[in-house]
Amino acid sequence: LPLPVIKKIKALDLSLNASLDFARNMFLMSFYLRGMSFIDMAYLRKTDLENGHMTYRRRKTGQQLTIEWTKEMQMILDKYPENPTRYLLPIITKEEGNQRRHARNVNESINHHLKKVAEKVGVLSPLTMYCARHSWASAAKAKGIPLSVISEGMGHDSEATTQIYLASLETSVVYKANALILKSL
Repeated sequence: LPLPVIKKIKALDLSLNASLDFARNMFLMSFYLRGMSFIDMAYLRKTDLENGHMTYRRRKTGQQLTIEWTKEMQMILDKYPENPTRYLLPIITKEEGNQRRHARNVNESINHHLKKVAEKVGVLSPLTMYCARHSWASAAKAKGIPLSVISEGMGHDSEATTQIYLASLETSVVYKANALILKSL
């Protein structure tokens, strides 16, 4: 998503719909956390946040990343009562049971609600948590940030992975452009 659309999502008044508000807040949190994957967000521990920095290991690659904790992140965190578990965000809220399945269910619920958030800002394509990751990469590229920095920021093993990632984004932009053109015929 382009930054102006993310700004619209951020500016939405969703105070009367807690589910949409939560979905939007988790989307923004992912974006603020350099496009952090949902599963990594779910497993962030309170102890990972120390001295103004979030340090965690990507579940997919095992790579350790450190992200500066910003006031925007803290504002989202402050909207929710402290999680009774060891986890930072209110995604996995019970220590017992199948935490991975619970996180997957929460992700599905968030993605369902993000579709409604997208409608409110005029986004026609389905909005998912994964879009936050894509959006961060696209925004970084659009701002002229070097590929090596984008790659490191996203925790990719190599710049080649990031190049494949950004190429797929460009392809989808071209597909959408073509669909818009054909729609006007």
